[in-house]
Amino acid sequence: MSEKKIHEDQKYIVGLLKNNSFIIQAIYDKFAPKVINYIKLNSGTRDQAQDVIQDTLITIYNQASQKNLQLTCPFDAYFFLLCKRKWLNVLKKSSNKEVTINEEVLSKGDEAQEFAFETAVFGEKQALFAEMFEKLGTACKDLLKATFKIKSMEEVAASLNVSYAYARKKKSLCIGKLTELVRASPKFNHLKN
Repeated sequence: MSEKKIHEDQKYIVGLLKNNSFIIQAIYDKFAPKVINYIKLNSGTRDQAQDVIQDTLITIYNQASQKNLQLTCPFDAYFFLLCKRKWLNVLKKSSNKEVTINEEVLSKGDEAQEFAFETAVFGEKQALFAEMFEKLGTACKDLLKATFKIKSMEEVAASLNVSYAYARKKKSLCIGKLTELVRASPKFNHLKN
């Protein structure tokens, strides 16, 4: 993908990263109506559509900030596909009702689908990590949260009133436990494949 040209719509990704209210409003003005219409046509409500849009923007922000997302397709197609995928996941989870999907709203290009797929998988991995993180004990959560915020293990140890050696050993054990929890989850195998 590195030889592909960055699309001019990269401005929306940059705007999200910089929390630019003008760009965020432009995303809502230009792209949200299509998503809202799609969700309303496919067993959803306006409020549900707003939730999907918000969740999608958070996922895009997280991927852009952590994985340096470089958009090589139109933002419209990418954003719509992500929202559509999230909506289909919502419908799958509440599959006790009959679902009719209107496929007349087609998206453009394989590239947008590839980007949407990558971002959706990234979001699912983030959710799995967060879910398993919550299963850790309080001491592990506090230590790992501190290491996410503070880069130096000496500072982490000092902030938690423990020795440097203890903090390093405990961090290793906590990461091992978190990895074990993630790998034991049925969702992990689904995401791996």
